[in-house]
Amino acid sequence: MNVQLFIPCFVDQLFPETAFNMVRLLEKAGCTVSYNANQTCCGQPAFNAGFREESKLVCSKFIKDFSGKDYIVAPSASCVGFVKNYYNTMFTDDSSFRYELKALQSRIFELSDFLVNVLKYTDFNASFPVKATYHDSCAALRECKLKQEPRVLLSKVAGLILTEMEDVETCCGFGGTFAVKFDAISSAMADQKINNATAVEAEYIISTDISCLMHIGSYGEKNGSNIKTMHLADVLVQGW
Repeated sequence: MNVQLFIPCFVDQLFPETAFNMVRLLEKAGCTVSYNANQTCCGQPAFNAGFREESKLVCSKFIKDFSGKDYIVAPSASCVGFVKNYYNTMFTDDSSFRYELKALQSRIFELSDFLVNVLKYTDFNASFPVKATYHDSCAALRECKLKQEPRVLLSKVAGLILTEMEDVETCCGFGGTFAVKFDAISSAMADQKINNATAVEAEYIISTDISCLMHIGSYGEKNGSNIKTMHLADVLVQGW
C-alpha cells in the first residue's frame, strides 16, 4: 500500500524524530512511504488567527500537493481535523476544488486511525516498561472522533502500564494562539493536566498531538514536574 506523509510545521521544525518514527511504523506495517518535499502547512494557524484569505491560499496548495489516490497519513489529529472539518468552509463557491477536496478528505488520516481502522495493524512488538497516562487532544477526540484507537495500540506495548487520569478529555490549554493571547488561562489548564497525571503516578503523558505535548511538557519542565511527554509514534517504536 502506498502512503503519502504529511508532516506538520512544528513536527518538521521541532520534533523530526517523531516523523521518522512514523515512517518506521508504516513501513513495518507493510506500507511504501513517500514524501512530497514541496509540502508546507495545512493552513490552520492563519485560519485560526482570522486570516481566512491567506489561509485559503495555503489550503489550495495543500490540495494540489496531495493530489492523487494514495492515503495521506499525519502524526497530528489537529491538522487532519482541520483538513476534514474546515476546508469546506473556504471552498464553498470554488467548484474547481470541490471534487478534489472531497476525495482528499476521504484519504487523509491521523496515524492511530490509519493503523487501527485501515491497516488493522495494532501490535508492533514494542516494549516500554513505564507508568503512563493518555491525553485526549481536542482535535483527536472531537474533530477526528478518535478515542479507543490510541489506547488499542498502547495496550499492545509490553510493560506499559496505562492509567486513565481524571478529566482526561479536558483541553490541555494550548489551542495555538490561545496560549499566547490567554496565557494565564492556558497555563492554569496545563497545570491541571500535570496535576491529574501526577495523581495517578504517571511517568509519561502520551498523546497523538505534539502541540499538546509541547505545551504540557514545557509547562511541567518550567514548574519542576518530573513527568515526561511522548508522542504515540515514539512509544510504538520503543524496544525495537
